[in-house]
Amino acid sequence: MLEASNNNDLPAIPGKRYFTIGEVSELCGVKPHVLRYWEQEFPQLKPVKRRGNRRYYQRHDVLMIRQIRSLLYEQGFTIGGARQRLSGEEAKEDITQSQQIVRQIRTELEELLQILRR
Repeated sequence: MLEASNNNDLPAIPGKRYFTIGEVSELCGVKPHVLRYWEQEFPQLKPVKRRGNRRYYQRHDVLMIRQIRSLLYEQGFTIGGARQRLSGEEAKEDITQSQQIVRQIRTELEELLQILRR
């Protein structure tokens, strides 16, 4: 099942500025309706809304969604517990987000190295 896979199985985040809800769904391994629900439950999650009320997520939103996903699906937090964890002081020192950023940077550097070797 897609939702049960861990963050190591998630694809690298492309170097784009904005992502559609469908792209974020694939990048984070959750369905679009779950993303819309999480927007209501987590005040930190605020995608930009443009014409026709279409959502556009930025890189920090994708990282936040991956962190929420990890808290709920892998660490067993409830929605309320995850919300509290993200809004508390622990959020600033959260290792999972740092690990995601390091993995992403490493992936991007490896891709850049492959391009430079051509």
